Amino acid sequence: MESPYYVYAIYSKSRNYIYVGISNDVQRRLSEHNLGYNKTTKPYRPFILIYDEEFDNRSDARQKEKYLKGGSGRKFLRKRIIE
Repeated sequence: MESPYYVYAIYSKSRNYIYVGISNDVQRRLSEHNLGYNKTTKPYRPFILIYDEEFDNRSDARQKEKYLKGGSGRKFLRKRIIE
């Protein structure tokens, strides 16, 4: 059996930026983003977690990731930002 996959969204506290990704360990990934290990997100640190959801397989997680990166998904995530 596959280990669970998580789709997560993090929000930059310094800029108006949301990053959506997939991981098997959301807290580790959030830490990596905040430590600057990811080249794409490094300039936008620090981040807070605004969304995460567990999936049984990578395929379902990927579908949700694609949705969240689209227009409706972005709108959904924007509503979750509390500043």
